[in-house]
Amino acid sequence: MSSNEILILSGMSGAGRSTVAHALEDLGWYVVDNLPPALLPQLVSKDAGPDGKEYAVVVDVRGGHFFDELMHALEQLKSNGSEYQLVFLDATDQALVQRFELTRRPHPLQGSDRIVDGIAREREKLDEVRSQSDISIDTTNLNVHQLEKRVGEIFGSGKVQGIRINVLSFGYKYGIPVDSDLVLDARFIPNPHWIPELRPLTGLTPQVSAKVLGNTGVQDFVKSYVSLVAAMIPGYIHEGKKYLTIAIGCTGGKHRSVALTQEIANQLNELKKVNDIEVSAYPTHRDIGRE
Repeated sequence: MSSNEILILSGMSGAGRSTVAHALEDLGWYVVDNLPPALLPQLVSKDAGPDGKEYAVVVDVRGGHFFDELMHALEQLKSNGSEYQLVFLDATDQALVQRFELTRRPHPLQGSDRIVDGIAREREKLDEVRSQSDISIDTTNLNVHQLEKRVGEIFGSGKVQGIRINVLSFGYKYGIPVDSDLVLDARFIPNPHWIPELRPLTGLTPQVSAKVLGNTGVQDFVKSYVSLVAAMIPGYIHEGKKYLTIAIGCTGGKHRSVALTQEIANQLNELKKVNDIEVSAYPTHRDIGRE
């Protein structure tokens, strides 16, 4: 992030905005909570936050009618040539309902109706904001500590340097991650699940990894896929996208997708740079242990 670029944090109520805001503060960011969107252009015009810190601004539906000004404010930032990154936090309806029920707090748009009605209204209200987000984080399966870790991985030094790639394994039977930018189906590879001695193991073990990657054509496929992603990186950076999530799925998210995720992340890290753009990748595994 450049010194005059600002991080705008929005998303669904209950998806973890407060956790992310606190994590950013711990990383040295200056966080402004619930700022009226009309003030964003004035804030972005500053060179940096207090004591040279980077600015992060939380904007959400708590602002009432002020929130409706957000899209206009973002258009104004673009017309002024101001730089910003829009981060959107999301989670499934089921996860959001469980969180509100756990805290025994009403949804801000619930009124006299059910929690699910408030969530539905908020999704409709935030649809355009989500579609324009630069970084989308699905917090459905993340606890507080895991979400803080994810924030550290993305904004660890208070800046986004080059492009950071999250290579995420998942199981199709648990659903495709909502924060995926690219989705890769690993089910074309023979399933180690049907080999008795490999069934209880995961793709993190040398035995399963060797079996998955040793199948005919898999190594060539991985090499070609990494080359494809590398070719896309300059375009992503040109469009202002500095964080990418590649979701790799198999049936249960235990064997094939895990081994493929590890290998693709390793080969992306071996690139180090693409056209002078720093590349860093890290593997995460959403569904290991769910079976």
